[in-house]
This record gives sequence, structure tokens and C-alpha cells, in this order.
Amino acid sequence: MFLDLLMRRNPRFIEAAMALHQQGKLPSNAYILDLDTVEQNVRVFQAEAHKHGLKTFAMTKQVGRHSGFCEAVLKGGIERSVAVDMACAIACDRAGLKTGHLGHLVQVPSGEAAFAAAQLKPDYWTVFSDSKAEEAADASAKAGRVQNLLARIQTEGDTFYRGHEGGFDAADIVAVADRLDALEGGKFAGITTFPALLFDQENRKVTPTHNLSTLNKAAEALAAVGRNDIEINAPGTNSAIMLAALAAAGATQCEPGNALHGTTPLHAVEDLPEDPAVLYLSEVSHHHGDKAYCFGGGLYIDPVFPKYQVKALCGSSPTSRAEDLHKVEIPDYSAIDYYAMIDATGENAPKPRDTVVFGFRGQAFVTRALVVGIRGISSGNPEVTTIENGFGDPVAWPGAYQS
Repeated sequence: MFLDLLMRRNPRFIEAAMALHQQGKLPSNAYILDLDTVEQNVRVFQAEAHKHGLKTFAMTKQVGRHSGFCEAVLKGGIERSVAVDMACAIACDRAGLKTGHLGHLVQVPSGEAAFAAAQLKPDYWTVFSDSKAEEAADASAKAGRVQNLLARIQTEGDTFYRGHEGGFDAADIVAVADRLDALEGGKFAGITTFPALLFDQENRKVTPTHNLSTLNKAAEALAAVGRNDIEINAPGTNSAIMLAALAAAGATQCEPGNALHGTTPLHAVEDLPEDPAVLYLSEVSHHHGDKAYCFGGGLYIDPVFPKYQVKALCGSSPTSRAEDLHKVEIPDYSAIDYYAMIDATGENAPKPRDTVVFGFRGQAFVTRALVVGIRGISSGNPEVTTIENGFGDPVAWPGAYQS
């Protein structure tokens, strides 16, 4: 889905990754990051966010919380992360990207609340229920802190991904705010939802969901009782071009993830300010019949897209030419992705040891893939920074021991 975009807008990245792989410096089954481009994307996004008075928290799960990615985000001007879960918060904190928002997509387990309050000290902590608010406030009180709490709200007609449901009844938000304020160690700071924006496949545009209207109505109810100075956290598919509309809708916080490496669904159909900065790299292993099998482990096709013909670039030397594209069959979601099968018919058939490049909108943290940073592509001197797993931990890659 994003390979055409990479070939058109960042071909030097593709070619650098292929060259480094052929030199034995990059592992197969790895998401590769162009950290220079990430840093520039962050600068573009953050400049627009500042213009509209939006607080920005970076989402890092899609690229495995890679420490180099966190460093590029910091250099680009975003100083806080939004953590999808505790593992995410810990990895980002270790890399220097402090926790701006915790607990939204995944609530904090009760046994980990004390660590979150005392060690991570998030700027904002989202809670879905009174019991979770009590846990967060109690842990914060014991740590000698007063924690800003965001109430996740929902009402009939709101959109949720299956398995993401939860939150306070939006109609009760005034009472909820009073209850959170009454907790020792807790303070009601605002409201949140997810997703506030979604890509509309039919119209090929990003549009507001009913959830954004729910936030607006809740904010009005709070304002009516004098609660005007609140945070409105409105995450969802975004890019620098969406921020004016988000601010106009009342949002005070945004949380770019795929935008920072140029792989939101809107990036696939429209040229946006952020350039693509991530690819998935593999290697041809062997042939069977008329197929060349390449290593898997990170073959993640985001279900936000309808089914499409996956393609990959293959070669033993750097290439970003359309004639080096090949059709690929990806294993079904129910199967383990040990390999993908590449069409090996014709004169230009992939050979064993050929480098294989895909353009995915990935979720590296739910795969077996490694994550690798590259710096220096823009200057013509690409170098590998670190090779890490999906938790941002350095990996002793066996290929590094080759002579």
C-alpha cells in the first residue's frame, strides 16, 4: 500500500536499506526507519501544532518504541509520548521521551499503578471507570503527587474498534468530574475518546467520528457549571493538515503516530507534508514451484484497508524501479507468517539472498520483527544506529558476528 509512496517520495531510503542489507549490516524481518526523515516530519507536525495551540504526544508503538525513533522525535521538538500500554511507557521513558499520556488504549493494571505514579509520573492518566480512577489517585497520593486524570467518555452512536470499548457515560460527565476531583491524589483534568478522526475508505478522506461530537457536548456541559479550563484529548488518524480542523473542533491535545513516519491511510492516497520514513525488509530464502519464499515475522497488513494486491521490490543491488516490483501472496491472518510467497515467473525472477522491500502501515510491536534505525541517508552516508526488538531493547543480532 505504501511502497509506491516510498518509491516516489523517498527512493534513496529504499536504496540505502537494500545496500546495507546486501552488505550484511541489516537483518531480514525488520522494520527499517529513516530517522532523518522522521525528525523532519516531527518538525513539520510540531510547527503546525504550535500554531494551533495543541499539546502533542507521540505514539511509538507502530515502530516498536525504537530508541532512535524516540530520539528523533525529541530532536524534532516533541517532548512527550502517549503510551499504548505500560511496556510502551517504560521503553519511551528509558529512551528519554517522557510520558505525556498513559492509560488510554490500555488501562493501567492495578499492580502497576504504583510504578506508573512514582516512576513514570505521567502528565495525564486516562481512566475508564471509578475503580480505575481510585487506583490511579491512590497510587499518586502515596507517591506524594496529585495526578491529572482524563475521563474517557462514550455514548450511543460512538465508534469503537472491537475490544476497545469502555468509558464513563458522557451524559454523567459533570458528576464524574466532581467524583474525580474528590479523590485524594487525583484531579479531574479533562475528557478523551478514541477515535475522534477516522479515514473514510469510500470518500478517501479523514472525517470526524460521532465521538468528536460527544466530546463537544460534554465540554459544553462542563462549561455550563464553570469548568472551562479543561483538556480535550482527541486522537485518531491525523497529519499536519488535520490540525486546524481538530483545534477548531475544540481539541487541546493530539497524538501523532503513523503521521510521524508518513503512513496514515490518508498518506496512501494524498500527498501530505510528512514523507514516508519506514519500510519492511526481508530476504529471499528459497524457491518452491513458481514462487520465491521470503522471510516473514513482520508481515502485518493493517485491516483498516480493504484487500489489495501486495507487491515488493526485489533485487541483489539497490533499486527503486517499477520493473523490479513483484506480486506477493501474504499468509492469511490465521496463519503464522513464516514466509511470504513472491511471484518468481519471468526473466526478472527473484533469487535467493535478494533483498525484499515492502511498504506496510505496520504495527511492529505486535510482530516478531526487529526494528532498525538508519541515519545519514540525506547526506549520502547511511549508517545503522541500533537494532532493537518491539520493546525498544537492543538486540544482539547474529549477523553482526559475520566477518
